[in-house]
Amino acid sequence: MAWNESGNGNNKNPWDRDNRQDGPPDLDKLVRDLQKKLSGMFGGSGGSGNGAGSEGRSGGDSGAPLVGVLVLILIAWAVTGFYRVDEAERGVVQRFGAYVESTMPGLRWHLPWPIETVDKVNVSQINPFKQTTSMLTSDENIVIVDMVVQYRNTDAQKYLFDVADPIGALADASESAIREVVGKNKLDFILGEGREPIAQQTRDVIQAAMEEYSTGIVVTQVNLQDVNFPAQVEAAVQDAIKAREDKERLGFEAETYANDIVPKARGAAVRQIQEAEAYKERVTADASGEAARFESLLAEYQKAPEVTRERLYIDAIEEVYGNSNKVLLDAEGSGNLLYLPVDQLIKSAGGGAAGSGASQAPRATSQSDRAQRPNREDARSRGTRQ
Repeated sequence: MAWNESGNGNNKNPWDRDNRQDGPPDLDKLVRDLQKKLSGMFGGSGGSGNGAGSEGRSGGDSGAPLVGVLVLILIAWAVTGFYRVDEAERGVVQRFGAYVESTMPGLRWHLPWPIETVDKVNVSQINPFKQTTSMLTSDENIVIVDMVVQYRNTDAQKYLFDVADPIGALADASESAIREVVGKNKLDFILGEGREPIAQQTRDVIQAAMEEYSTGIVVTQVNLQDVNFPAQVEAAVQDAIKAREDKERLGFEAETYANDIVPKARGAAVRQIQEAEAYKERVTADASGEAARFESLLAEYQKAPEVTRERLYIDAIEEVYGNSNKVLLDAEGSGNLLYLPVDQLIKSAGGGAAGSGASQAPRATSQSDRAQRPNREDARSRGTRQ
């Protein structure tokens, strides 16, 4: 049935606020009820039927908006105390500037400002810190070192409260540490194989200083990006580096030569030792043979001294004539004086016809001597026996 039909006895408009009975409560009414309750809590009087009561109620209604505003401000102020700490962070709560507690990751609440404040410190992020410093080495050379220090904050309380300027303390400790480590080493070591050991030693010195100062900082790594010289001495240093490289190169060449010549020398020494031993054995054997031959000859000489003496003489003459140039003349049947170019015959003894004839004559002579030798030896032996 429609609201304006004859059957609707009330004949009321449903959109009329005064006639509306069902629906959401009035917001103004809710605020007034809340103000009344707060007024009662703060000493305000309740409703009464007398005039005094009506007057008091009228005074309370005049202060109700102020109380509502204060409540809303209080709620908004309390809401500002909520804060969130990320997984990589730690929250540090301070009450009037004094440390209260450290909070873990999650949604947290603290007494709003100005009573308490919260500082968040990232304890997982690696932060780089770069520094360039010039210093002296142990052999009094100047070097310029570019260094990068990587660190992270592990203790938020120490990082915020124990040191006024932790990053400044880290910078001072880094410069002092690199000066200390470089000052104990020589230039060649720093420029060559010493970069990694120097970086590790520097990291240890910096970390010891950070723990002593209680900064809450942990140094994770130290990198030496560059180690160079001042521009004024760069030419001289390059010459020194070249000389050092030449020294290393010549050392390698000498080692290669030694590896080549030493085995050869050792082989030659072994060969000479073996040849000496062989010569020793040969000379010893020859000497033993000569001694044995002399002993056998001595035995024969003791048996027949003349014969043995004659044989030794003939053998000696044969050896002498056999090793010398000879010219044989057959002058029978001719009485003329012959001219012999002896010097020319001697020079051409090995290659001419005269030389060949001369070389054949000794063989004939030696054969005739061999044929006559037994007769002479027999005659001598017979004379000796007689």
